[in-house]
Amino acid sequence: MKQKSPINVEYIKNLGKEKSLEAFDLLLNLHKSKNNFTGDVKREIVSSIGRFKDKSKVFDFVSQHVFDPDNSMDEVYQYYRTVIYNDNLEPFLKLKPRILKYFDNEVLYNMEKYHNYRKKRTKSAENKFITSPLILEGDNIKKISELPEKSIQLMFTSPPYFNARYYSVYKSYKEYLDKMLESLIQCYRVLEDGRFIIYNVSPVITKRPGREFSSHRYPIHFDFHNLFVKAGFTFIDEIIWIKPEASVTNRNGGIQQTRTPLMYKPNTITESILVYRKDVGFLLDKNIQSQKKISKIPDNFSLDTSNCWYIQPSSNPLHPAVFPEKLCEKILMYYSFEGDVVLDHFAGSGTFGKVALRNNRIPILCEQNKQYIDKLKKDFQLIPLKI
Repeated sequence: MKQKSPINVEYIKNLGKEKSLEAFDLLLNLHKSKNNFTGDVKREIVSSIGRFKDKSKVFDFVSQHVFDPDNSMDEVYQYYRTVIYNDNLEPFLKLKPRILKYFDNEVLYNMEKYHNYRKKRTKSAENKFITSPLILEGDNIKKISELPEKSIQLMFTSPPYFNARYYSVYKSYKEYLDKMLESLIQCYRVLEDGRFIIYNVSPVITKRPGREFSSHRYPIHFDFHNLFVKAGFTFIDEIIWIKPEASVTNRNGGIQQTRTPLMYKPNTITESILVYRKDVGFLLDKNIQSQKKISKIPDNFSLDTSNCWYIQPSSNPLHPAVFPEKLCEKILMYYSFEGDVVLDHFAGSGTFGKVALRNNRIPILCEQNKQYIDKLKKDFQLIPLKI
C-alpha cells in the first residue's frame, strides 16, 4: 500500500476503514512519527487504530502508549474510548482503572459514566405522578422531600439572598450555604434525569454594623457553583440578565463628586441566571426523543442569540424581588415542553406559576411566608393544597 499525501484526518479515517493488516501497520508507522502531524491527525490515528478487529494488537498498542507523557489529552480520550468499548475483554477491563487513577481527569470520568449508562439501557422516567398545579406550604427542604422522585421536568427559582431582605436572615453565610445545599440535594432527587435546574442569583452586600466598620460583599453566584456540583448537577450555562441602569441603586455618586481613586463602585445592572443539568449519563437527545409530542417554541417568540438578556425588572408592593414575566417566559420556552411539571421552590409572589399556567405547563409553587401563601391561594384558586 502506497502512502498517500497529504496526511490529513480524512486520509487516516479511510485507512481505518480498510481493516487490513497492511493498513494497521501503516497507522502504527504514522503514529511513530506523529509529532509531524496536527493535533487532529494525531487524535484520528489513535481512534482509527482502536477500531481494528484484532483486539490483541489493539490492546498492545493502547497499553504501550496511553501513558506516554507526550500525549495530548485529546489523544488520551481516544485511547480511553477504545478501552471502554472493549471492556468486555479482560485485558481492557483491567486497564480501565489504571488509566483513571493515573490521569484523574474529569472528562474520562464523564466518559465512563456515559458508557455505563448505555450498557444498562435504562429508560428515562416519565411523569406519572403530578397532573395538576400545586401549592406547597412550608420549608422547601421538607416539602420537596414529599414530592415523588423524578417527578419534575424544570426547576426555576431565585433563592433568598443572604441577609439581604427582611425575610432572609441567617446566623452566618456558612449556615445559608448549608441550607441551600440541603435544598439542592432534594431538588436533585425530584428532578427528572437529564432535565434543568436554573437559579437567578447575584452578589449581595450587607449593611455596615457601624460607620467604623466595613460592609461585606458575598459572591453568591460563584459559591452556588460548588453547591450545585456537590448536589450532583453539571454546569451548562450562565446567562446574564442586564437591567437598565436607571432601575438600579446608584453606587458611584462618591467618585463622581471627588474623583478619588479607590472609591469606584459600579452600578450593578446584572444578575446571573445559572443553568445546571441533572446529568446521569446520556445526551439531551434522549430527553427530546422521550416526548410523545414535541411542542415547538412559537414562531412569534423572539429567540435570543447570546447569553445576555436585556429585561426590565418588575416591582410588586407585596414582594421586594419579583420575577419579570418576560424572564419566566424565556426560561419556560427554552428549557421545558408543554405539559411539563415545573417547580419554583422559593415562589414568593408566584409570577413563575402564573406564566407557567399561561404557557400550558403544570406549576408547583412552594412558599413558607404566610402573607405570600395567602396571595398565592387567592391567585391560584384551582390549585389543590395537597398532593
